[in-house]
Amino acid sequence: MWLAAAAPSLARRLLFLGPPPPPLLLLLFSRSSRRRRRLHSLGLAAMPEKRPFERLPADVSPINYSLCLKPDLLDFTFEGKLEAAAQVRQATNQIVMNCADIDIITASYAPEGDEEIHATGFNYQNEDEKVTLSFPSTLQTGTGTLKIDFVGELNDKMKGFYRSKYTTPSGEVRYAAVTQFEATDARRAFPCWDEPAIKATFDISLVVPKDRVALSNMNVIDRKPYPDDENLVEVKFARTPVMSTYLVAFVVGEYDFVETRSKDGVCVRVYTPVGKAEQGKFALEVAAKTLPFYKDYFNVPYPLPKIDLIAIADFAAGAMENWGLVTYRETALLIDPKNSCSSSRQWVALVVGHELAHQWFGNLVTMEWWTHLWLNEGFASWIEYLCVDHCFPEYDIWTQFVSADYTRAQELDALDNSHPIEVSVGHPSEVDEIFDAISYSKGASVIRMLHDYIGDKDFKKGMNMYLTKFQQKNAATEDLWESLENASGKPIAAVMNTWTKQMGFPLIYVEAEQVEDDRLLRLSQKKFCAGGSYVGEDCPQWMVPITISTSEDPNQAKLKILMDKPEMNVVLKNVKPDQWVKLNLGTVGFYRTQYSSAMLESLLPGIRDLSLPPVDRLGLQNDLFSLARAGIISTVEVLKVMEAFVNEPNYTVWSDLSCNLGILSTLLSHTDFYEEIQEFVKDVFSPIGERLGWDPKPGEGHLDALLRGLVLGKLGKAGHKATLEEARRRFKDHVEGKQILSADLRSPVYLTVLKHGDGTTLDIMLKEEVRPQDTVSVIGGVAGGSKHGRKAAWKFIKDNWEELYNRYQGGFLISRLIKLSVEGFAVDKMAGEVKAFFESHPAPSAERTIQQCCENILLNAAWLKRDAESIHQYLLQRKASLPTV
Repeated sequence: MWLAAAAPSLARRLLFLGPPPPPLLLLLFSRSSRRRRRLHSLGLAAMPEKRPFERLPADVSPINYSLCLKPDLLDFTFEGKLEAAAQVRQATNQIVMNCADIDIITASYAPEGDEEIHATGFNYQNEDEKVTLSFPSTLQTGTGTLKIDFVGELNDKMKGFYRSKYTTPSGEVRYAAVTQFEATDARRAFPCWDEPAIKATFDISLVVPKDRVALSNMNVIDRKPYPDDENLVEVKFARTPVMSTYLVAFVVGEYDFVETRSKDGVCVRVYTPVGKAEQGKFALEVAAKTLPFYKDYFNVPYPLPKIDLIAIADFAAGAMENWGLVTYRETALLIDPKNSCSSSRQWVALVVGHELAHQWFGNLVTMEWWTHLWLNEGFASWIEYLCVDHCFPEYDIWTQFVSADYTRAQELDALDNSHPIEVSVGHPSEVDEIFDAISYSKGASVIRMLHDYIGDKDFKKGMNMYLTKFQQKNAATEDLWESLENASGKPIAAVMNTWTKQMGFPLIYVEAEQVEDDRLLRLSQKKFCAGGSYVGEDCPQWMVPITISTSEDPNQAKLKILMDKPEMNVVLKNVKPDQWVKLNLGTVGFYRTQYSSAMLESLLPGIRDLSLPPVDRLGLQNDLFSLARAGIISTVEVLKVMEAFVNEPNYTVWSDLSCNLGILSTLLSHTDFYEEIQEFVKDVFSPIGERLGWDPKPGEGHLDALLRGLVLGKLGKAGHKATLEEARRRFKDHVEGKQILSADLRSPVYLTVLKHGDGTTLDIMLKEEVRPQDTVSVIGGVAGGSKHGRKAAWKFIKDNWEELYNRYQGGFLISRLIKLSVEGFAVDKMAGEVKAFFESHPAPSAERTIQQCCENILLNAAWLKRDAESIHQYLLQRKASLPTV
């Protein structure tokens, strides 16, 4: 599943506002100790106890589900008939299944060759989303058929079997019936054993209006009139392979489609709203290239006869990898050739790559339990980039990975309230909490580091061994490590356990000494903490794959080592005194680096003259910014380094700079010198803005379009006079129909005119419809826009909490709403206010997010107290030294 906010463009707007780490070699930092006491006084230092939970009993399990559903698209209900071939493994007089928001009418069990036994009681355990069917006599071991008739509601919560609102080309409002089952919502569509390890085959039938499209995981094998109503048809689908319940899907609605066949002969279709088939062509092209790429990479064929990709109007996630029927938000699948911008095309390519990777890694081989969710999502979040790099090498997508995923994960993972990649999950309410940047982005980052450590050849060999051994079965993290260890001969489990079973990551401190013709490096590692040095009893240690490069060849590792102890010395042979030395080539290792002053000084010219590769320029700047947020170095030192990027041509490097300056701007919005930091932003971005101009030049490509939108948006938001005037002119021409804005300029122009607009501008923009799943982004956008917006958004959430919680409860959207709305505060008392509000208005699936937000508010407040005055003085001195125009 792809979380909506994982889209790189939106992910950077999320601004996981939480400072990273302080002095590496100091064992104690009094500021850090004070902060931890403050966290404890607010009750933020530890997660609440987990709710008691038991998995389903193993005495009865399914072999096959024969399921017929009849949705009513007017009354928003559905009828269901289930006939499950089941295995009684241990004699029992009851069957326990998962069931939520469903009313069972009748239930019976017929042992093979024996008489039917009717259930005499249905005991619903609503809290645990279970039902116990009681029988008057003992069900003996062996196989039999479990029959259940039931009814349910097509809800409006975007989970389970739910209704999705759309408008026909003629303007009529109608509803489709669609599904979203991951993690634990198949039980809202039919009673089932709703755990990933309890796999079975499925024979699905849908009774639907004859003028509607009906889709499921497999291809249609029969379509015939429904005997009781001439307006209905019964559509039967082929039997699925053995699979988990959370991957089952069905859709009933009105759609057009485009189709092709992959070079391997798989039928690929993209379903779109009626009249928008043209907008499915880009995703179709990507999917048709992607299937053969994964087949070759894994050396395992795609196991189904078809794959459908479908755009759903109301959809909470970004997309969902249901086997053979992948569901998407419309914005994650549809590309309008005339109106979609370059970043939208890139997002669609990544999301398609992510979901199709799951068809093997997740669907063919499935995690044994939600504890191993990270393996599904982390792997897909890594290989989507590999796939897009294959399909669109011009995107420079791996550099973008560092900005979109790697640094984002480090920001969250430096918090005291982070969590290990592997989280022990029990109760269903806990599952949604771990669909976060740790599971996805840190997971992807450590897989990327592992791939680099092993090498592509052995990595592919190990992946094939793993998928072949566990196909149609379930596996745990350790099973993948074993396969990769066998393929590579390296200590994979020992290395990776230090990254997945403990939270956080190391800060590597390095200093150098020239010894004749060689360079001696002294390395030490310590846990990187967002608010101070680690103060616990035993500091965690990692086995860190480290690469070292020099200015002799900036693109090649001169040495690779595995740092498996707290300190170590390394000798680099034949390094001249005037050559620089850099750790973490390509910013692949999941750690921060702090250089001695002399080493850092020697690296900085490589930013100005571009001799450092782009991804290394980005990593160096991002590390320095994070060290400043944590108090290891002064923020002023980072501002000086940022000015060295005046010649920078790379989109992703600018994107990361923009994000970090955005974080700093949000922080300084709590001061009376906010305008001074905006002047700094304008000074940094003006030269590149002037070089790019407003209109594309011959020979420009994808990245130029992204860079132009980023830079103009940054200058416009900061109030750059010429940019603001041109944005207003182009917006006026666009609204009046004189000159339509190009797709790539709409975001920066809209942002600029709204930020500096009036009531009339707002009224024009408010004509756009916002779908329920996008409300979160709107509220978050208001909160992130200004100090006043932040206060207004928080008040809006408090005043409308009941409605917002009812709409998004039990899903990750509620966590995102809270995070976007409160994390920009930088006053200690706000942490207490936020904590108090959610104590009286509980949101169980967002408990960890709430604690992270409160921690970040305290960190922001500490950062502001520590550095605000020195930043102000620097900006004033800088302004005084600049020539007046």
